[in-house]
Amino acid sequence: MPYSGLSDFVKHLEQRDELIRIKTFVDPVLEITEISDRVTKNIGKALLFENTGTDFPILINTFGSDKRIAMAVGREDLNEVGTEIEKLFSNVLGTPGSLFKKFSSLPSLIKMAGILPVRLKRKGTCQQVIHRNPDLSILPVLKCWPHDAGRFITLPMVHTVNPQTGNTNVGMYRMQILDLNTTAMHWQRHKTGATHFEAWKKLNLKMPVSVALGGDPAYTYSATAPLPENIDEYILAGFLRKKKVSLVKCITNDLYVPFDADIVIEGYIDPTEELVREGPFGDHTGFYSLADFYPRFHVTCITHSKKAVYPATIVGIPPQEDAWLTKATERIFLTPIKLTLQPEIEDFHLPDAGVAHNLVIVKINKTYPGQGMKVINSLFGAGQMMFTKYLVVVSGNIDIRNYKVLFKHILLNIDLEKDLFFSRGPLDVLDHSSDAFSFGGKLGVDATFKLPEELAGKTIIENAGPLQDYIPFLKYFEGTPVTGFNLNLLKENIPVLILAIDCSKDQGAIERVREIIKHYGGGKYIRLILAVDHSVDPFDYHIITWQILGNTDPQRDHKYISQNSLFIDGTIKAYRKGGFSRKWPNIVCSAEETIKSIDRKWEALGIGAFITSPSIQTKKIERDGADEIIVNAI
Repeated sequence: MPYSGLSDFVKHLEQRDELIRIKTFVDPVLEITEISDRVTKNIGKALLFENTGTDFPILINTFGSDKRIAMAVGREDLNEVGTEIEKLFSNVLGTPGSLFKKFSSLPSLIKMAGILPVRLKRKGTCQQVIHRNPDLSILPVLKCWPHDAGRFITLPMVHTVNPQTGNTNVGMYRMQILDLNTTAMHWQRHKTGATHFEAWKKLNLKMPVSVALGGDPAYTYSATAPLPENIDEYILAGFLRKKKVSLVKCITNDLYVPFDADIVIEGYIDPTEELVREGPFGDHTGFYSLADFYPRFHVTCITHSKKAVYPATIVGIPPQEDAWLTKATERIFLTPIKLTLQPEIEDFHLPDAGVAHNLVIVKINKTYPGQGMKVINSLFGAGQMMFTKYLVVVSGNIDIRNYKVLFKHILLNIDLEKDLFFSRGPLDVLDHSSDAFSFGGKLGVDATFKLPEELAGKTIIENAGPLQDYIPFLKYFEGTPVTGFNLNLLKENIPVLILAIDCSKDQGAIERVREIIKHYGGGKYIRLILAVDHSVDPFDYHIITWQILGNTDPQRDHKYISQNSLFIDGTIKAYRKGGFSRKWPNIVCSAEETIKSIDRKWEALGIGAFITSPSIQTKKIERDGADEIIVNAI
C-alpha cells in the first residue's frame, strides 16, 4: 500500500506493534547510533526518537526486519513482489511478435503506464514550510561513529539530471555537513550522480541538485536499488506501492521531488570549485572509509511538511539495517536477472558478512559442462555485479542460505586447482584491501556438480580424516605467531582449519606459518587454511567471514599449500613486509564513554530488556583507537 510521508508509515508501524517511541532526550551525536546498533543486531523494532534537540523526530531501524522491509514495499511478504514481477515478465515474453508489440499489447503494460511518475503543477506537502535562508542545523543530523569527520545525512535521495540527455536519477549518496548551508556530496566514480556531474562540468555550468528525505519508504528503497542507468527510480517505486509517484517542482531549481517527501534540501554544485575533503566515515563495510575529495553542495532552500519526520540509518559492522534492503533486492531482482542475463539462475544471495559486494552466491540449473564458469564470466561484467569480489556458483538441491550445508557443498564440488577463476577488475571504492584504489583481484568459484566431461584430470577429494590425525601436527605452531586455532570444522568432516596469527610484531609471520604447514604436510587433508588476526575470535564464524572477505585481495592473498590445499590470508596488510600501499582503516565501534552513557540511560528509554553493546566484543579487533592505521605500521 502507498504511504503519505513517514508520519503515515509511523502510524502503520505502531498499529502492527513494530515501533517504539523514545521520549527521553538522546543525542544525535553518537548516542542514537549506539542504541540503534544494539536494537538492529537483535532484530528489534523501529525506533522513533521524539526528543532530538530539534523540531524533528528521528526514525531509524525502519527496514530492520523481514516484516518491516515487506511493509516498506507495501507487501505482507517480500516474495509477493518477486511473484508479481515474474508474472509481468512472463506475460511480456509469452506475447507473440516483436518486443515492441509484446509490450504494447500487454494489459500489464497499461498497468505499468498507470504507475509512471506524474509532475504536478502545484506545491506539495513537502513544501508546506519553506526556509529561504537555509540552516542545516535545524535538522537532527547524526554523527554516527567516534572517528567520523562530522555529521552525515545517511538516507538522502539525491536528485540530479543529465544536462545533455535530460535523463534524471535518484541516487543515495551520503552527505557530510560542512557548515550551515554546505555539505560534501559522496557520489563515487562509478555512480550515475558522478556521471551527471562530469556532464555539467564539461558545460561549465552550475549543477542543480535536490535532496529528498522520507516520504513513502518505497522511494528510499528504490533509490538504493541496482537499476540500470537511465531507468527512472520512481517507476520502480510506483510499481512497489501500486500507485504512481506524484512529483512537484522545487522552489529554487527545476528539479522535481516527491509531493509527499518529508524534507527537501535544494541547491547546486559548482563544478569550477575545488573538491572538498570528505570523511572518514564508519561505513557499511564495517570499516571507516578513508577521507577523499568530493564536490561541495550549496544549499539554497530547505522545505518540509508540517509533520516531517527525519529519516536516518546507521551502517557499520554487519548486520545492520541495510542487510534487509539487500534482502529486498534479492527477491525483487531475481526474475529480471534470470530473464535478462542468465536464464539458468534459480536463486542468488548476498550474505550479511559480505556487505553486499564482497560475496555473491548464485544457484543455477546446470545442464551442460562449463556452465558454472559461463555464469561467472557473465555476472562479473553485469551492472553493479562488476563490484563483486567473490562470486560462488552452485547447483543442485542446496539451500544457499544454510551456510554450514553450503560450505560443505562447495568444498565437495571444487577442485581448488581447476575450479577457481582468478581475475582483476573494478571494485567498490570502499574496498580497502586492494593495492590500487577501486581496482583489484576477484575470484569466481565453480562449485556446481561436475558432469563427466569436467571430471577429467580432477583431483579426488579425500575426507578430512579423524581429528587425532591433526593433533601431532599442531605442535609445530609452538613458538610461532599462531596465537589460537579452531579445529571444530574438522570435527564435522569439513577440511578447514582457522588460525589466529599475530602479525603486529613480525612482518614475516604469514610466510613462516604457511611454510610450516607446507613443510609438515598440513595440506594433505586440510583443503582450506583461513588466517585472521590474533585479535579475532577464531570461533566466531560471522566475524571471521566478514574479516576475510573484507581484508583480502583474492589474487594476492590466496596461496597454494599443495595441489588441492589453499591458504587464505585475511589479516591486516599494513603489518606485512614493506607495509601497505594505502592507509589501512580501522573497524567501526562505539567509544567506551558512549557505551556507558547508553547503559545508564537504558531503563529510561523504554525499549525493553537490556541489550549489551555489540561494540564491547568487536572492540577487541579495534586498533589503537585511531580511525586509520598508517602505511608501514611496523
